Amino acid sequence: MTVTRLGSGGPWESVYGYARVVRAGDRAVTAGCTSTVDGVVTHVGDAAAQTAQALRIALDALAEVGAGPGDVVRTRLYVTDRTYADEVGRAHNAVLGAVRPVATMVVVAGLLDPDHLVEVELEAYLGDR
Repeated sequence: MTVTRLGSGGPWESVYGYARVVRAGDRAVTAGCTSTVDGVVTHVGDAAAQTAQALRIALDALAEVGAGPGDVVRTRLYVTDRTYADEVGRAHNAVLGAVRPVATMVVVAGLLDPDHLVEVELEAYLGDR
């Protein structure tokens, strides 16, 4: 089985020793993705916009290993406050609702940067591709 590991150049990948996306055979998974762009947290205070941005980052990473939105089979969403659940869920639906992956949303005490309100992880199944 071939394993492909790709980074995005994000600020923590080389320091903490992880890849943005890994494809192992017919599976591809992303690391946790936030709304950090070029080392700066975007959409501060807006959980829905942060979710949409984080999903775009994760989907872009999956595309680099040959997976599209229709290949996503699982999502994990970590939110820093349960009051964000509805807006995060609706943002998830706007991006992946037609795909309907299984999903888990967990309320956490905090994320790496205090301005992060949400972090997402995606898993994709590519079959014989």
